[in-house]
Amino acid sequence: MTAPRSFRFCLYVADDSQNSLEASANLLAICNEHLAGRYTIEIVDVLSEPERAEQADVVMTPTLIRLSPTPARRMVGNLSQTEAVLQAMGIEPRSV
Repeated sequence: MTAPRSFRFCLYVADDSQNSLEASANLLAICNEHLAGRYTIEIVDVLSEPERAEQADVVMTPTLIRLSPTPARRMVGNLSQTEAVLQAMGIEPRSV
């Protein structure tokens, strides 16, 4: 039996803008439901750390980047469409 994959995400936000707050909450809800115990999330405020956004080629917020498993994947928006996030990030939906 193979160990479940662990996911590492970096979410780039702009301070406490509405879209950024929604993206943070939506990502946490998705991870808690579909990746319980198998994820880490780093949140980077591009207003406080613009050099990090530049290094990651982030030009719009919120931007989610899946760092692992590789290859990296990215998505822009408030992450409110769960099915689209699961598909874009390569997350298998939790079985009912």
